[in-house]
Amino acid sequence: MDTDYLVVGAGAMGMAFTDALVDHADVHVTVVDRRHAAGGHWLDAYPFVQLHQASVFYGAASTVLGTGALQTTGPETGLQQRARVSEIRAYYDQLLFGRLVGSGRVSFLGRSDYHADVHAGATRHVVTSLVSGDSVEVTVRRRVVDASYLAPAIPATTPPPFTVAAGADVVSIHELAAAARVASCYAIVGSGKTATDAILWLLGHGVSPDRVIWVRPRDPWMLDRATVQPDPVVALGLSADILEAAAAADSVDDLFLRLEAARVMCRIDRDVTPAMAKTPTLGRWELERLRTIENVVRLGHVAHVTERELVLERGSVALPRGARVVHCAASGLQYPPATPIWSPDRIRVQLVRAGFPCFNAALVGYVEATRDDDRERNRLCPPNIYPDTPASWAAITARGIAAARTFGAEPDIAAWANRCALNPSRLDASRAGEPAVVAARARLAAAEPGVARLAELGRESARDRP
Repeated sequence: MDTDYLVVGAGAMGMAFTDALVDHADVHVTVVDRRHAAGGHWLDAYPFVQLHQASVFYGAASTVLGTGALQTTGPETGLQQRARVSEIRAYYDQLLFGRLVGSGRVSFLGRSDYHADVHAGATRHVVTSLVSGDSVEVTVRRRVVDASYLAPAIPATTPPPFTVAAGADVVSIHELAAAARVASCYAIVGSGKTATDAILWLLGHGVSPDRVIWVRPRDPWMLDRATVQPDPVVALGLSADILEAAAAADSVDDLFLRLEAARVMCRIDRDVTPAMAKTPTLGRWELERLRTIENVVRLGHVAHVTERELVLERGSVALPRGARVVHCAASGLQYPPATPIWSPDRIRVQLVRAGFPCFNAALVGYVEATRDDDRERNRLCPPNIYPDTPASWAAITARGIAAARTFGAEPDIAAWANRCALNPSRLDASRAGEPAVVAARARLAAAEPGVARLAELGRESARDRP
């Protein structure tokens, strides 16, 4: 096979990169993935999962996910629609086979594995079918693209990080909805979005809060979903809130408390200072429901599960007869080292600005298509990582702001980004003169000193860690 680009990974970032690349360059792309279709971890996700962010922020630049409409009923009335897993799977199926493969410029090799065979200084690119076992050598005229560099780990494909004794009822979250037996109680193991989804699903199906045990090794900071919406006034206001809080903060913990007071961040337990800041979004209605769970275990990570006991790092917890333990403890976001996105051997698709992986991957695809020099590409798109702690959130957010200013100074990139629905900072030219937008931009400009302080807080906290 011959191709210009060999993209390894048909998940969200691989699809967003490929879509932007073929839209702006006359090239052929071959996409290879171990799964049978596009969509990455969404093909393995639990059946009741839903995007935690607005649908329009997810997918590919060419094709909006959903309708872009506001919700008109329910607890999130007035906020943007959030796609469910079935809609996301259908979206990626149509994007891959209907748009990209249908164009004749993209080939897809599903249920296949890629490896580089290096011999005598020469590299052969080999794709092996996981169905037939046959291999094919691919001649890559331009570049191999690693779009799986930040691929997440999820419970469905990751075994529990603890041992399980015979007879213990332990299920992954993706098995929860299909369990045949009603449990006497549910022990949810995990601190992040997956755990909150499991608890909200149980509460929504009539399980009383006193039947839920929540094993939370670290308490999380989360973003109020109302502050992360595809509206320039909201987006500019969020940025101003962050920078104003940073400018006034005397520590990272103080920064997050100020953001909580500004209704940007939220925490489940007001008496605990969270140590985790992966910052998914959370609705205020979800927050209130999660606060009804009073049996919270903070004894570290689970080491071993028996029929009647959870054994943790700093103690143990008895389980009633008939309890079910729900594994929500996969690491989720991955933290490989940030490395130049463009290197001689390949393109490693990573974040540039903080969060929003689909926009970042589309940006990398656009820059690959429109720039000829790797040094210039890497200047425009320095790599960033996902946050994990409050300190890393501060540092990563500051780096993302600096990067956005760099690529936003290029007129063509700025024009493309302001047309791209995936861009959380999109500012449509037709709205630039609105009084509310003008006022929000003036407020953000006045908060400029917060950028340097945000970076400083991240550095100071990193030095203070043992």
